[in-house]
Amino acid sequence: MSSSTQSILLAGVGGQGILRASDILSLALMEAGFDAKKSEVHGMAQRGGCVTSHVRYGTKVYSPIAKKRDINILLSFEIMETLRYLDYLKPGGRVILNVAEIYPPAVNLGEARYPSDVIAMVKNHVNNVKIVNASELADKAGNSRTANIVLLGALSSLVTEINADCWERVLRSSFPKKVVKANLAAFELGRNP
Repeated sequence: MSSSTQSILLAGVGGQGILRASDILSLALMEAGFDAKKSEVHGMAQRGGCVTSHVRYGTKVYSPIAKKRDINILLSFEIMETLRYLDYLKPGGRVILNVAEIYPPAVNLGEARYPSDVIAMVKNHVNNVKIVNASELADKAGNSRTANIVLLGALSSLVTEINADCWERVLRSSFPKKVVKANLAAFELGRNP
């Protein structure tokens, strides 16, 4: 990525650690010397509603929110949320898609069906899609609650302006000592599955 303003959109469902991940991403970008701005929307997050966070960075960033067709990377924590935000991607944008399926109330009540072909739909619209099973990798790291950090690890392979030492410093300072090891392991598994 160049020094012009870059935009990352993190999208998913309440309870997936999206806001925590965007905080860590923003800190890592600032630690790497970028001007970084963040904005979040968490509406009905406590009830499983949609949660998003825009993170923008560069030499000088003037707005924390990207417009449609202006996102370089969509980091999707929930499979169907990927579809909701595809129109934010710029041409040539990239998607990191977590395979988690969290059913909305209409699906749980039998009033709607959860689509079975989301990955194929995304791949029809985006050339560069990275599929991640964050829950499986988090379990492998020793803590099921680190799926969001697995996804940050996957993102780190695309945001190459932040070196590994910088990521590690920010991760170590973001968690209590007793869970640092699991979060570092989760990050590494996301980066190099």
